[in-house]
Amino acid sequence: MVKLVDTLSSGGSAARLVGSSPIMRTMNTKKNKVKPGVFNAQKEALRRRNRQVIYLNDSEMSAIRLYCDRFNISKKSALFRQAIMQKILSELDDSHPTLF
Repeated sequence: MVKLVDTLSSGGSAARLVGSSPIMRTMNTKKNKVKPGVFNAQKEALRRRNRQVIYLNDSEMSAIRLYCDRFNISKKSALFRQAIMQKILSELDDSHPTLF
């Protein structure tokens, strides 16, 4: 059971949840800390190990420089990664398999 309790602190009014449900009890305690190994595993899973090189002609490179200068983008690799993944995911979403 979860109750809404009014508390008065320094003249103002505030409300807080007081719960007797297991979910509320675990949310209110400090026991739900994340183990240190979890962060290391997530960091290791997100590490980029695969290298891909692309070649651009002069007009393509000047267009990219203009875009980066105009929108204050300092990391071109993030720009390329985001654009490529957005294109790939949208095409995969558009060409999903159909039953008939």
